Amino acid sequence: MGFDPQEALASLRRADPVLARLLDEHGSPDFVPDATRAGNDHYAALLRAIVGQQLSTRVAVVLWGRVVERFGGRPPTPQQVLDDDPETLKTSVGLSRAKVGYLRSLAEHVISGELDLEHVSTLPDDELIRELTAVKGIGEWSAHMFLMFQLERPDVLAVGDLGVRRAVQLAYGLDELPKPAELTAIAEPWIPYRSVACRLLWRSLDNAPG
Repeated sequence: MGFDPQEALASLRRADPVLARLLDEHGSPDFVPDATRAGNDHYAALLRAIVGQQLSTRVAVVLWGRVVERFGGRPPTPQQVLDDDPETLKTSVGLSRAKVGYLRSLAEHVISGELDLEHVSTLPDDELIRELTAVKGIGEWSAHMFLMFQLERPDVLAVGDLGVRRAVQLAYGLDELPKPAELTAIAEPWIPYRSVACRLLWRSLDNAPG
């Protein structure tokens, strides 16, 4: 992890009394990496994110297991995805036709070099988000989750995450879910640890992104 979680939480406590209250009420977020995290295999992490989109965690785990099984017990390479028959991949794993298309789009971007996953750690957040969202099937939310959990970037604000928006509405006593611009303004004092603030907000709901 490229930052000190305790230093980050202390900074947030000083910066925002609402977050300080959430820390007192709910305790520190869990910073232990997910045991199923793809390590440094960024391509596998993006594959898994696409497979699990709009599914419960349980169903996503089952489908990802089928993908790995289909390719000999390991996540497929981009070339293996493109070499596989799309219809067979769809039926054997249980993916939608759209998701198979998204997996192929990701593979094509990696093979062409349009998305250079070997050097993602060198790119600024905004530039990396632009490259990721150029892939069909990877939206801003998925890009934010990749930066926060795969690359462990400390200052990503998940403006489109329903859990973050709901937690902010409750914690700040808002009449409705904050829109992106309002959430960005509220989060200004959290810089440079907005990712950590999101983790705290999820914890306040006993929730986390899938």
